[in-house]
Amino acid sequence: DYRQKHPEVTILDPPDAIKHLHNRQSMLQDVADLNLSDCNGKVRVPRQMVITKDSLSIPDQVFEAGLKLPLGGILFKIYIIGETIKVVRRFSLPNVSKRELAKVVGVFRFPRVSSAAASADDADLDPGIAELPPRPLLERLARELRRRLGLQLFNIDMIREHGMRDVFYVIDINYFPGYGKMPDYEHLFTDFLLSLEQSKCRKRPATAA
Repeated sequence: DYRQKHPEVTILDPPDAIKHLHNRQSMLQDVADLNLSDCNGKVRVPRQMVITKDSLSIPDQVFEAGLKLPLGGILFKIYIIGETIKVVRRFSLPNVSKRELAKVVGVFRFPRVSSAAASADDADLDPGIAELPPRPLLERLARELRRRLGLQLFNIDMIREHGMRDVFYVIDINYFPGYGKMPDYEHLFTDFLLSLEQSKCRKRPATAA
């Protein structure tokens, strides 16, 4: 093991733990296994299906499976840097009424979503949609996932169930996301690296004078 052979090297996150996030099913299973009771909210994972036929069959297969698109208009990007949690809001896929769909012939085009340019932090939005998830819920979720995943640098993409204030869905987890899109990332990341070095220094055995 590299860490045993080179204890002087600081390893932020082990490669095997990072690989775990490459599989969406196993990644979200870690969320599904959590018990986040008494955290002022509920966290779930969406049902998933794999489409192997022609793309034109997607609406029929989704309907037959009893699924619906997880819209809502706002995506919460939860950045984890060690024990630090930072949440930003991005515009996501909006809810589209049947009346709006009836006006469109062919493909319904959505605006670009989730990018830094699609920030919703300063937008005038319905509080029932834009209100951030409860802090106790985020802290418990981040702590449990850090422990289960064995990672310190990742982000969680979360949406609120339409019409429900305290029900959320984790739809993706990414390793080492684009921290440059996060406000104050320079200071937060620098503090994180300094804390690692300070922790390592405290663990070193004292040398005799």
